[in-house]
Amino acid sequence: MPTLFTDPRSGGIKKKSDVNVLPIVRETWEEVRNDRIPDIDWLIAGYDGASKSDITVLLQGGGGMSSCANALPTAMPVFGGVRLSSGRFVTFFYADQDTSVMKKGRASMHK
Repeated sequence: MPTLFTDPRSGGIKKKSDVNVLPIVRETWEEVRNDRIPDIDWLIAGYDGASKSDITVLLQGGGGMSSCANALPTAMPVFGGVRLSSGRFVTFFYADQDTSVMKKGRASMHK
């Protein structure tokens, strides 16, 4: 029986992650990227309630990287993005030490 390669570069089939990024995430990311909206320069997105696949905006705000870092939640994996004062953008995945291993593993497949 042949081996199934999951890397698309090998000609195999890549598994679908079944993540559902809700439209509000795209809309908020557009606000973060918009230089004309200085009050919003970061967002934190995570799983919607008890959902294992729906990702929504949990927090958004201004104040740069330090403000975003102070707003990071505990015991749950999150994804985020920040507009830096240089005009560049940084995206990240964060899960603190109190986040369960199962949640970290599932979220790492959705990065």
